[in-house]
Amino acid sequence: MKNLIDGRWVDSSNGKVIDDLNPSTGMKIDTFPAATKEDVSTAIDAAESTFWKWNELGSKERGRIIRKAGDLIQAKRKELENLLVSECGKIRPQAQEEVNGVLDQIYYYANFERKITGDLVEGDTHTKKIFQYKVPRGVVVALTPWNFPAAMVARKLAPALMTGNSVVLKPSSDTPLIAEWIVRKFQEAGVPDGVLNMVTGKGSEIGDFIVSHKKVALVTLTGSTKTGQRIIEKSSANMSKLMLELGGKAPFIVWNDADIEKALTTLVWAKFWNAGQSCIAAERLYLHEDIASKFEEKFLAMTKGLKVGDPETSQMGPLINLEAQKSMEEVVSSSEKENLKTLAGGKKPDLKGNFSNGYFFEPTLIGDVPQKSPIFQDEIFGPVLGIHKVNDWEETIKLANDSQFGLASYLFTEDNRRILQANEAIRFGELYVNMPGPESSQGYHTGFRMTGLAGEGSKYGITEYLQIKNVYVDYSKDKLKLGSIPGF
Repeated sequence: MKNLIDGRWVDSSNGKVIDDLNPSTGMKIDTFPAATKEDVSTAIDAAESTFWKWNELGSKERGRIIRKAGDLIQAKRKELENLLVSECGKIRPQAQEEVNGVLDQIYYYANFERKITGDLVEGDTHTKKIFQYKVPRGVVVALTPWNFPAAMVARKLAPALMTGNSVVLKPSSDTPLIAEWIVRKFQEAGVPDGVLNMVTGKGSEIGDFIVSHKKVALVTLTGSTKTGQRIIEKSSANMSKLMLELGGKAPFIVWNDADIEKALTTLVWAKFWNAGQSCIAAERLYLHEDIASKFEEKFLAMTKGLKVGDPETSQMGPLINLEAQKSMEEVVSSSEKENLKTLAGGKKPDLKGNFSNGYFFEPTLIGDVPQKSPIFQDEIFGPVLGIHKVNDWEETIKLANDSQFGLASYLFTEDNRRILQANEAIRFGELYVNMPGPESSQGYHTGFRMTGLAGEGSKYGITEYLQIKNVYVDYSKDKLKLGSIPGF
């Protein structure tokens, strides 16, 4: 694969490449360019020089191009599904689901072609008006993750381009092929040369440089809180606009009047979807004591029954890399040092053939986890779930809110009063009541506390890529005298 810089697909300027591995087997799929700072600068320069031309094209034409990109993806969607399976380790149904999400995002934002509006505000006299326009910010740097590498590329490219910005995309080094495939479809759809650029490489080598570049107007990241904090630091000299979706630690509350079967099915999804590698994954299970024993027994059986292995035939695929696999081993080892009981899983499964070298980990349950345990305080980002029993409603809300993160949360109860109370009391950007996720394109995906800044999705998300410009106009024919100006 190659980088896209100013309309040309090129190698890195120093010729260096990085191996791209299949997480199911640990085997090399391809190599990708290790972009240099010089490559990044060239890409940003291209984006800046083409920004106004793209903006002046008009929103209707931009919408047509973005919609065409969606059509091209739809026509070859099987190729993208296959990449999600091989490069990311998605099980086949989840790869298909993610491609559906890609298309939904693209078509949703393309339909904003005539929906970006401003205001006309009355001035201090009848001849004075204030025009408030929403204008694009300029060069957008989009940093996308490996866990949903197609959906997140679409969720950043579509609104950024729709609003007239130019883009430099830097995808995760674990999933560059998926990003390249999507970017090629936008290019084929007619995005002009230089408007959309892509550079690949290690964040440790080019990350600081790309987010601190003086020509960058906005940085959007989906990633870790640690990375987000570094971006805040490095971009501060330019006062760049930041959109940061960072860590999550979702509480999953099951009250004693809940629909148990619905809660069980949802929890299997919320914890083991994408092998637990999701910012909205259930990470803390709060079970009411009255139903805890029955629920735990059933969920334990469901967990042990999940098939882990080949993404084409299993219910849970691999973790993204060896580092992630070792991280899960450390989580379980740490819990054992706390004398916590592993109820299910806790190790790498015994798989045969090429899959024996894959980065798999068993679905894992840990019982009776104290609230202050690292398992309930630190983001796990894998298929490990801790259980905590509760019986007092107000105390449970306090426990749920006891987290540095604040993205997603889940509640299962049939009591409408509790639901309304939870709407106000649970301090998370998203609350899923008696249902699974994920978030919808028309929902505003945002979080509180250390989960980050701003948000994506909906009419609110698209306005993050815009800024308001005020134009004051006086159309009277009155002569202006110095003494009539306030202050003189």
